[in-house]
Amino acid sequence: MKIYFMLLLLAVSGYTFAQHTLSGIVTTSLNQPLTGAHIHLDNNHTVTMPDGSYTLGSVPTGKHRIVASYIGYKSLDTLVDIYKDITLNVQLKPETTQLEEVVLTENYTTQNTTHENRLEQDQIEKYSSATLGDALREIPGVSTLKTGSAIVKPVINGLHSSRVPVFSNGVRLEDQQWGAEHAPNIDINAAGKVTVIKGAAGLQYSGDAVGGLVLVEPLSVLKDTLFGKTLLTANSNGRGGAISSSLHKGAESGWAYNVNGTLKYMGDRQAPDYVISNSGNREGNFAGNVKYLGDNYLLGASYSFYNAEIGIAAATHIGNVADLVRAINSQEPSVVRPFTHAIGVPKQQLQHHLAKLNYKRNITDNQTLSLQYAFQLNKRKEYDIRRGALADVPALDLTLVTHSANADWKKEQGDETYKAGISAAYQHNNASPDTGVRPLIPNYTKYDAGAYGIYTHHFANSITGEAGLRYDFSHVDADKYYQISRWDDLGYDNGSFDNIIVKDYGSQYLTNPKFTYHNVSASLGLRKQFNHSINLLGNLSLAMRNPNPSELFSDGLHHGNATIELGDLRIKKEQSVKASATLLKTEGDFTFEVTPYINSIRNFIYLQPTKVEYSNRGTFPVYHYRQTNALLTGADVHVGYALNNHLQYTFNGAYVYGQNSSSNTALIDMPPPNISNIIRYTWIGWHEAFAELQSEAIFTQKRYPNYNFYADVPQDGALVPTYVNISTPPAGYHLLHLSSGCNFKLGNKTGLAVKVSVYNLFNTTYRDYLNRQRLYTDEPGRNIQLQLKLNY
Repeated sequence: MKIYFMLLLLAVSGYTFAQHTLSGIVTTSLNQPLTGAHIHLDNNHTVTMPDGSYTLGSVPTGKHRIVASYIGYKSLDTLVDIYKDITLNVQLKPETTQLEEVVLTENYTTQNTTHENRLEQDQIEKYSSATLGDALREIPGVSTLKTGSAIVKPVINGLHSSRVPVFSNGVRLEDQQWGAEHAPNIDINAAGKVTVIKGAAGLQYSGDAVGGLVLVEPLSVLKDTLFGKTLLTANSNGRGGAISSSLHKGAESGWAYNVNGTLKYMGDRQAPDYVISNSGNREGNFAGNVKYLGDNYLLGASYSFYNAEIGIAAATHIGNVADLVRAINSQEPSVVRPFTHAIGVPKQQLQHHLAKLNYKRNITDNQTLSLQYAFQLNKRKEYDIRRGALADVPALDLTLVTHSANADWKKEQGDETYKAGISAAYQHNNASPDTGVRPLIPNYTKYDAGAYGIYTHHFANSITGEAGLRYDFSHVDADKYYQISRWDDLGYDNGSFDNIIVKDYGSQYLTNPKFTYHNVSASLGLRKQFNHSINLLGNLSLAMRNPNPSELFSDGLHHGNATIELGDLRIKKEQSVKASATLLKTEGDFTFEVTPYINSIRNFIYLQPTKVEYSNRGTFPVYHYRQTNALLTGADVHVGYALNNHLQYTFNGAYVYGQNSSSNTALIDMPPPNISNIIRYTWIGWHEAFAELQSEAIFTQKRYPNYNFYADVPQDGALVPTYVNISTPPAGYHLLHLSSGCNFKLGNKTGLAVKVSVYNLFNTTYRDYLNRQRLYTDEPGRNIQLQLKLNY
């Protein structure tokens, strides 16, 4: 085993964290020093001294985006390959209405009152063959809600799904993301930058982000350059991998573009003791954008296509009550077959098209106007185990079409910044009648409109305040059939919904439910900068979220979860009040970030297991959407310490306390406490080689509601009530991951990065509380990954 460890430590791979220093002088075009100019490198920043000089320490080896800015001057935005101490002298020219600099000033300002967490480029590349949700786990306070291995969505401070909108290239992703098994339809390889905003402070994006926002943006470089990369990833677990290639043309003016394509091919995952049958997945994705930068305007267009086929573990679909109860209580899968790359039923087939046109103009030197139109087409097909002529017919076939338009205005005037905008959207969902099954989500049409205003004031060089207000209107008009027996079971037979019944067919009703919502959201923020590296941020936000179509209308089998889900027309909108504070230090050998928060949510919506139900398609647990008042408190912690030029230590930790304040019990599906420790050693001077050991500990979730129930199981000709342990969380677990690698120069502009990683080093058997398939199968075991990246 010692020899094995040594070989792994000497194996080669990706990026390095050797510590270097970036320094230089910022001057005008007349060689006059600029005092107080801002230098930004990733999440690190500083300002220049009276002589124009600056120094940034603890810079890891690799390519970094560097932005130098000063009010009244054009910003410098460039990529620099740092492999030793570097001197970068910057000469800034007077501002001549270059639009893109306005955008960069906003993105990189040190005076934001809301802290934004960003994934580094090497973190994005690490998950090239995985998902966006997997990558976001690198950020403290972000966990994942899974349905197997390939359906992963982010959980921010205990909240997920509709509470965490995802924006792709400035467009809110509308991909039927309501359910737990509907992951964001987005390719992480197309991302140049991924940002997480915790809480509802980003009012220019959304007023219903009760949990937070995820912003995925393409690469944008204000420099005349052409470069690209190809990333190849191979995995032992699943016996597959991914290949992704991209080409980028940057420009200070004129034409610029990005093109990216990705293919993923994975077979069945392997748990330590058995194959997780039918857990393979495929993806074929494309993303591209082009823009023209004029003297005072920008015109752009983009298009992305996401295409995936995802197998649902065969062990989750069970034919009778006895087998279902036995599988849940015994913790042994009911179906185990030999490994295969083939994907059978049950499975999902997903396609998502997103096209966007955008226009930005500098009205004056300090005012900008942005216009945007986007079209989205999402097609979701879910296949069940069916016989005869229906064998190849999906049991769920939904087509979601969304049109959206936005207009945003911004003005900077001295110590004040004003932002305002309006938005509108039209959405139609069509449930195909050709499935032969009553659709889980019905046909509906939705209209949205919104407006916001944000005011920022710099009270002093070290204090910034911000206030924002937003109004949103939404109207939903649906057509839905209800079996009369289900109508009665849901309690609608008391006459309260008689007005929505359009026609009585004897065994079922045709109904026309309509809902109209008026929401007001607000935020207050304050930032105190103690010195160049230590800041304190405080935020208070109000958010309102309308119930989504799944929570209102669900009525049937959700194939990805292998559960029957039932919505409720009586569900009201959620109202959240969240307070948070962040203390962070961003420079020096020792850095940290601590974020405590408290979130009070009125009418919190959750899924509660209640019983099992038998149908001609099998036996499944039944979950009802419920509402309560909830309180979520907790803290996220990040610490980084560079012991010397070779050794770096990183700690991440998060804790969420979720309480059902109406019943004084714990909330279901809250992330358990978790910590991560990383030690990284870099051999300076030898191809930037490194070795990294990560310890990941997920504790047992001790706070959970007891929703266990009894099911009638046939035994010896009689029905015997049998206890179903559906609520008790699995035991906590501890995993070790090992990575090592190095870089090779192949030419002046060409390089090869090689990385070998071993995840779940000791092949530990475990189940994750936030995996919806934990009732039926273990998590995948050891995975050895080889990653090759060619830069050109």
